[in-house]
Amino acid sequence: MVALATVLSVVVVYRMPQGGSVTPASMVPLLVLALRRGPGVGFLAGAGFGFIQFALEPYVVHWAQVVLDYPLAFALLGLAGLFPRLPYVGVAVGIAGRLASHVLSGVIFFASYAPAGMNPWVYSLVYNSSYLVPELIISMVVVMLISAGRRGRIIKRVS
Repeated sequence: MVALATVLSVVVVYRMPQGGSVTPASMVPLLVLALRRGPGVGFLAGAGFGFIQFALEPYVVHWAQVVLDYPLAFALLGLAGLFPRLPYVGVAVGIAGRLASHVLSGVIFFASYAPAGMNPWVYSLVYNSSYLVPELIISMVVVMLISAGRRGRIIKRVS
């Protein structure tokens, strides 16, 4: 699933100027893995994916920024695994976790990009939401199609 997510992540629909992009459902394999196998597996797979993303397209300002924007942000997709019977809630919570990590990184390390007088929290939230909300919508649609196509079996947690 990490390999599939990586392949999907290199197909970019839209790339933001200071990082972040919209892809054709690159988070779905990680979200489905978390929904099926639980948050622990989801966290590990997400962190692994984050390290791969860092290897493919590194952007370093500070070591803590690397942690927030790569392994931690993608590991938080594993939060989806807390909601195996509510896959849409799981997808939303997982992506919200990723968003929170990127927003924190933006506030700490990229506040200088905010327009004069704009609150860095607002700027970081708006900037990161501009690509993660489309990713959320794409992920929801794909999970819905997978779930409907298999009568929900692909999403159900395997114990």
